[in-house]
Amino acid sequence: MLTEPVTVQREGHVLLIGINRPAKRNAFNLAAIDALGRAYEMLGTDEELRAGVVFAHGDHFSAGLDLAEVGPAVAEHGPRVLCGSHRFDPFGVWRDPVPKPVVMAVNGIAFTLSIELALAADIVIAADDVRFRQLEIGRGIMPFGGATFRAPAQLGWGNAMRFLLTAEEFGAAEALRIGLVQEVVPTGAHVPRATELARLIARQAPLGVQATLASARAGLGHGPEAARECIASLLPVIMASQDADEGLRSFIERREARFTGR
Repeated sequence: MLTEPVTVQREGHVLLIGINRPAKRNAFNLAAIDALGRAYEMLGTDEELRAGVVFAHGDHFSAGLDLAEVGPAVAEHGPRVLCGSHRFDPFGVWRDPVPKPVVMAVNGIAFTLSIELALAADIVIAADDVRFRQLEIGRGIMPFGGATFRAPAQLGWGNAMRFLLTAEEFGAAEALRIGLVQEVVPTGAHVPRATELARLIARQAPLGVQATLASARAGLGHGPEAARECIASLLPVIMASQDADEGLRSFIERREARFTGR
């Protein structure tokens, strides 16, 4: 429903998740936070879904939190309000992250939690008009959706502190330089490009994709030993799967594999 704060649309094995408060520059109120968590839960638990695309309706990705509504809730209940009551945390901070890949498309204003959602995503495509800004310290608070630890780990200390401690705005070229986004495309092409990449991911073997993501996350968060343990526990199951057999047969028969996630 287009009246919902977050829309969801199935496209084959891909779930399109659209932030939908364009009149408010897609600022997140409590209803939008809850709806986003619900969409991530759908992506994570539905066996037919293999990848997600997060985008925004309208000219801007998001101006950040609707502080007039969310601020008092955070002050009373703490930062866990960002993940609501759902199984997966879109920011991957207060609960487990969604176990399937997320490709994010950003455009226009992409402030505060927009950056934190991007840091929690797996691939980020930016429109060339995007404007990033982590401005919490200019509002008397601090980031609490993962930027304080993800940005230094993923972008490098100096690159992270450059925007975390100054609250200055930066654009697509700088975001590409520091690795916050992986590709910059003309405005209007960002959602189709993100969807194209999600479709490509969805054509791969789902068990292998999810295991690769799990191992990479374990290594990033806990070091190489955790990544190795993840591989050791998951690989035997994958090697015995129908998809592994299909991958071998498709190689021998010189055709594209048809994976089922089994």
